[in-house]
Amino acid sequence: MIAATIAQEIGVRPDQVETALKLLAEGNTVPFIARYRKEVTGGLDDTQLRTIETRATYLKELEERKQTILDAIEEQGKLDDALRREILECTTKARLEDLYLPYKKRRKTKADIAREAGLEPLLEELIDKPSADPNELAKAYLTEGFEDEKKALDGARAIIVDRCALDADLVGQVREEMFSTGTMEASVVAGKETEGAKFKDYFEFSEPFDSLPSHRILALLRGESEGILQLNLNAGDDDIYENMIATRFELDRTSKWLSQAVRWGWRTKLYISAGLDVRMRLKEIAEEGALKVFATNLRDVLLAAPAGQRATLGLDPGYRNGVKCAVVDPTGKVLDTSIVYPHQPQNQWSQAVQTLSTLCATHGVELLAVGNGTASRESEKLAVEVADLVARAGGKRPTSVVVSESGASVYSASQLAADEFPNMDVSLRGAVSIARRLQDPLAELVKIDPKAIGVGQYQHDVNQAALARTLDGVVEDAVNGVGVDINTASGPLLERVAGVNATLADNIVAYRNDNGLFTTRKELKKVPRLGPKAYEQSAGFLRISGGKDPLDSSAVHPEAYPVVHKIASATGLTIDELIGNTRVLGGLNPADFADDTFGIPTVSDIISELDKPGRDPRPEFKTATFKEGVEKISDLVPGMVLEGTVTNVAAFGAFVDVGVHQDGLVHISAMSNKFVSDPHEVVRSGEVVRVKVLEVDVPRKRISLTLRLEDEAQAKKPEKVSKPRKQPRTRQKPAPRGSMADALKNAGF
Repeated sequence: MIAATIAQEIGVRPDQVETALKLLAEGNTVPFIARYRKEVTGGLDDTQLRTIETRATYLKELEERKQTILDAIEEQGKLDDALRREILECTTKARLEDLYLPYKKRRKTKADIAREAGLEPLLEELIDKPSADPNELAKAYLTEGFEDEKKALDGARAIIVDRCALDADLVGQVREEMFSTGTMEASVVAGKETEGAKFKDYFEFSEPFDSLPSHRILALLRGESEGILQLNLNAGDDDIYENMIATRFELDRTSKWLSQAVRWGWRTKLYISAGLDVRMRLKEIAEEGALKVFATNLRDVLLAAPAGQRATLGLDPGYRNGVKCAVVDPTGKVLDTSIVYPHQPQNQWSQAVQTLSTLCATHGVELLAVGNGTASRESEKLAVEVADLVARAGGKRPTSVVVSESGASVYSASQLAADEFPNMDVSLRGAVSIARRLQDPLAELVKIDPKAIGVGQYQHDVNQAALARTLDGVVEDAVNGVGVDINTASGPLLERVAGVNATLADNIVAYRNDNGLFTTRKELKKVPRLGPKAYEQSAGFLRISGGKDPLDSSAVHPEAYPVVHKIASATGLTIDELIGNTRVLGGLNPADFADDTFGIPTVSDIISELDKPGRDPRPEFKTATFKEGVEKISDLVPGMVLEGTVTNVAAFGAFVDVGVHQDGLVHISAMSNKFVSDPHEVVRSGEVVRVKVLEVDVPRKRISLTLRLEDEAQAKKPEKVSKPRKQPRTRQKPAPRGSMADALKNAGF
C-alpha cells in the first residue's frame, strides 16, 4: 500500500518504488542506487529516491499511529467496523487525529460536567423544539451547579460546542474551507514603522492563504516573531461556517438560542482550531518551499566551477585586525601565511603590496582569492595592484577573484580546522579556506556545516532537522556526482562518499599515510573495517589517477569491468585504446553487450564514461569583472550595465553581487521576456551575469536589477507583494482576537 501511494504521488510504477524501498532497506545508498542500479529501479534518479525515502518514513509513521489509535479505541470497547475502515483509509495524520479526538483521553471539560449533570436531554429538546422558549425548557433541568436557567442553557451550549469540536468530518470540512477561501492579513504594530522598515511591504498586506508563496509566509512569520507585524487570519464570511455547523447537526437557525450557540461554537472552537491548522499548514508549505530553494542553491554552490590546481593566495579582509593571507600550492597545501595592514587605521598600503607581491613571486601564485566580507572591495583593489606589480616585474599576472567567505569563520573555529592546523592562528585558517574554496569549492565546502554556507533566506525559521537532512543529501549527491580522488581527498570529503562513514574515512587516510598512494581500487579492501558492502557502495565514486588499471580513474564500477573487457574484445582494442576513442564508442550498440546482470541503461552509461572518463560535470571557471569606480551603493546609477555574480537564488528572484557590498535583486519578473515560474530556470548560484540597474534605494540598501538589458531604468516596479492574486471573501464578523492569540501562544507560535 505504501509503495502504491508513493508511486501515484511521484508518477512512477509501484514496482519501481517497491524495488527502491527494498534496496534502501538492504543498506544501499541513494547515490549508489541512482547510478548503478538503474535496471532494477527503472531509472529512478536521486531526487525521486530521496522523495521515496522521506515519504515512506511518513507513511510508516502514519501506519504505526493508526495501529496505536485502533488499539486505544478497541480497549475502550468503542471500535466498530465503520470507524475501523475510516481509520485504515486515512491518508494524512491530520485526518487521523480528527477521527481520534472523541476517544482521546482529556481533562474534564465544561461539556463533560454538563453531561454528568443530565443536561444532554435539555440540548435535544432545544434542537427538537426550536420555537419553544429556551428558559421554559431549562426550568425542568435545574440541578446542583446549574441552579438557574442561564447556567443550564450555558451547559447545553457547552455540549453542542463540544460536539462541533469532536466531529471529524465537520472539523476537516471547516479546515479545508478556511484554507481555500481565507486570507492572511498583516499590519504594522504601532510605533514599529521605523524599526521594521525591512518589512514595509507587509505593513498593509492581504493575500489568500492558498496563493501565499513560501518566502512570503516566512517573511510574515519572521515579522510577527520580531514584534513588527500583527497577523490576522481572515476566514471569510462567518455565515458560511455557521451554516456548515447547522447543516451538520440539523439545527434550525430560526431559533435565536440555536443560532447563537452555533456562532459561539464557530468563534470559540472551530475558528481557533482551523486557524491553528492553517498556521501549521502554511508553515509546512513555507518550509517545503524553502528547503527546495536551499537544496538547489547549495547544489549550485557545491558544483560551482573549480579554478583548478593552481597556486592560490587567499585574502581574508579586515580593517583594524588586518588582512589575513595564506598561500596554498596546487594541491591545497599551505606554503606560507602573513597578516598585512593596508587599511585604516594603520594604512600600511605600500608595505602590504610589497609583502603580497613577494609571496606571489616566491610561490608562483596564479590566483588571488579575496573574501567578500568587511573591507572586501578595498582588499580587492589591493589584490589588483599586487597583480599589476607582479606583471610589471615580468611575472605572470595573477587573476583576482572575489570569493564568498560564508562559513569560513565557522570552519576556522572548528575542531576539524584545529586538527588540520594545530599551530596556526584561528584568524589565518579562514584565509586558507578562502583560497582552497576557489581551487575546488566542493572539496573545501564539505568541511563546513551546510547551514553555515548561506544558501537561503530564513534558514533559522525552518525545521532544523529537516534542513540538515535535506542539505546533507545534497552534499552527498554532489560529492558522488563529481567523484573523489582517493589519493588527495581529505577525511571530510571521503566521509561524504556513498558507503563511507567518518570512521572509514579516517581509516582510508591513515592507510594512505602508512602505505603510500593507492594504486588500485582493490586496495580499498585492505583498509580496516571497509567490508564488502562499503566497497560495493563506494568503489565507483572513488577514483585513482595514474593507477595500474585505467578504469580505476573512471566512474565505471569494478563490478562492471567485465562488460568493458567484453567491449574491448569485440572491438579488438585494448582498454587504453578504447578509452576516449569516440569514433569506435559512438558506433557501439549497448544492446549488443547487455545481459541479465547489466542492462542497456548501465551499458549505455559505461560507453558514455569510456568516451570521457572521469569527466567533471561542473562548468568552466569564469569570473565577473566589476565596473571601475563603482564601489558603494551610492555609486550606482539607474541605467548602468554591470557584470556580477549570482550569490543566491530565491523563489522570487536572484541576488547578484555587482561589487558594492550590497547584493542587488533581479526580480523573477525581470529575468526574461518569457514567463518564468522558477528563477533556477534562468540562473544558478555562482553564475556570472550581465545586469542593468533599474532603481537604487540607498536608505533601505536596495538595488533593483534586470537581466533584460533593454529594460528602461526606473521602470515600473514588480507588482507589490501586498496585492492578493484573487479577491478573498470578507469576514462580516471577525472572531475575537484574544482567544486566537492566546491559543496560538499556547501552541508555540
